Amino acid sequence: MLRVILTALTVTRAGDGLPVKPPADVGMSGNRLGAIERVVERGIKAGGYPGASVVVGRKGVAVYEKGFGKLSWSDNSTPVDAQRTIYDIASLSKVVGTTTAIMILYDEKKIGLDDPVVNYIPTFGGGDKDKVTIRMLLTHTSGLPAGRDVWRIAQTPLEARALVLGTSLEGRPGAQYIYSDLGADVLGLLVEVVSGEPLDKFLERRVFEPLGMNETMYRPADSLKYRIAPTEVTPPRGYPLRGEVHDENAYALGGVAGHAGLFSTAADLSVFAQMMLNGGEYNGVQIISKPTVELFTLRAFGHRALGWDTADGDYGSGRYLGPTAYGHTGFTGTSMWIDPERQMFVILLTNRVHAARALRPAKVISDVRADLSDAAVLSVLDGPEVARGGKFRADREVGWNPAPRRAARRRHGSSRHHSIASATSKSRASSAKKSSSSKKKSASKKK
Repeated sequence: MLRVILTALTVTRAGDGLPVKPPADVGMSGNRLGAIERVVERGIKAGGYPGASVVVGRKGVAVYEKGFGKLSWSDNSTPVDAQRTIYDIASLSKVVGTTTAIMILYDEKKIGLDDPVVNYIPTFGGGDKDKVTIRMLLTHTSGLPAGRDVWRIAQTPLEARALVLGTSLEGRPGAQYIYSDLGADVLGLLVEVVSGEPLDKFLERRVFEPLGMNETMYRPADSLKYRIAPTEVTPPRGYPLRGEVHDENAYALGGVAGHAGLFSTAADLSVFAQMMLNGGEYNGVQIISKPTVELFTLRAFGHRALGWDTADGDYGSGRYLGPTAYGHTGFTGTSMWIDPERQMFVILLTNRVHAARALRPAKVISDVRADLSDAAVLSVLDGPEVARGGKFRADREVGWNPAPRRAARRRHGSSRHHSIASATSKSRASSAKKSSSSKKKSASKKK
């Protein structure tokens, strides 16, 4: 049910998310926030995802919290609940998990941003890798490739870790931006070396438990499966996924990885977002120092901050978030955007990788993410004014389910001989191409 503001709740219970207040109490328009329902429902109707959780918060309270649709496409599937439905949050793990752990260690002066990674993990070094710093890993400028099919090679999590650390650079350290899951994985391993405990245990003890984020975890128990949104139906693992991390490399690493593996609810993530807006503190508990929060969320290389991304009018952040806004997205259809200028955040969780019916589900989720941010900003009445544009992207559905192209009809009989000759030529070329392709496939099978 929509926790919008039917009551002015002032007490937060652990695991329940933020207190709820009417939008008007924090300078927002309830009518304008209503556009969110239309946007999210259109995404479901178009087949982009079976359900979604949304929370919009401002000035320490939730003003919009609602579950849409169901956990799966099945008619008898459970309806989504923003407080109880657990999603695989994919790359949001990079910021909610790994980056937060790095921030804590930086606060405690146990690491320095310009320290070479090899100082902490000797097996990572060799050649130019000796020059890779923690800062470079955070800004995706280490030179590490975007990814590697570790899951195809490793037989155990230990082997997977060795493969991650042994990956060669494909660029010069500090010279270019390559968004790299492997870099986040190295950061996760660094946290374990410096803290002396597994990444998941460190985060549970230092972040999730103190914040009352009781629904946020790696490797959720089987007893929770009934309220976890399913993801891939036919993954390489050979069985439908529900409660197991969607990302194959994260699974190969044992389900706990720097780049993926976290499961959470929208309500839990709203507490985390508010902690960030509060300068690292929530409910009397200081998780990270305010200067460290400010440092890590400033642009450091292009549109990237340290671990975090920034709202650059792209990447699903919408057009209207403030110049200091930051956040991240996740492959499974998740996003979190935080706008300090407006003291506001927007969270969206979906499982768009679960048998999406739309032809282009990536386009659907990208537009819906952006629309949610825009709708939230346009609802703020006491902040910087924003010129209201036209319809939302979801109202146009451009490229969501494009119609198949039709062959153009020949209009002029005078071009008949030319057309036949052209068609014959194309047919011959096509036949030759098919023959060549068949030979290549045959050769490939022999290998």
